Amino acid sequence: MGILRLTVDLAAQRLTVWDGAHASRHYPVSTAANGPGEIEGSGCTPRGRHRIRAKIGAGEPAGAVFRARRVCAEVPLYTPEAAARFPGRDWITSRILWLSGLEVGRNRLGCVDSMRRYIYIHGTPHLDTLGRPASHGCVRMRDADVIELFDLIPVGTEVELHE
Repeated sequence: MGILRLTVDLAAQRLTVWDGAHASRHYPVSTAANGPGEIEGSGCTPRGRHRIRAKIGAGEPAGAVFRARRVCAEVPLYTPEAAARFPGRDWITSRILWLSGLEVGRNRLGCVDSMRRYIYIHGTPHLDTLGRPASHGCVRMRDADVIELFDLIPVGTEVELHE
């Protein structure tokens, strides 16, 4: 494999893994219900060039629940019973790929900083939302897909989010 990079097409709700000029994998995703945007507190998915700043969750089981980037003590694994106990929770499951913006003034520093906005590519149990905008700003993926992606790419991988 060559140098890998990712693109997230916000209009198509699809993440693509690129191996050089060759698209090697495609995954359905769910980005922000509020659409694209960079401002802190907007609930929008930021656009532009990013890098994977950190990979969180190596070795955790599929469905592991994260709060503040750690496995949740009260609900370590997503279940329908947990969902009933915590209705409306924005579940972050299985793996986290934390994004850091590369474009000062667009998605880095100030009120547009993707890393300080805690923008992730992460697992979700809400499979019915994949393929349409429904997140609070992050890029949601099926647990099996985000685990596969997590194992495939290194920290530092470039990610382009575009319309």
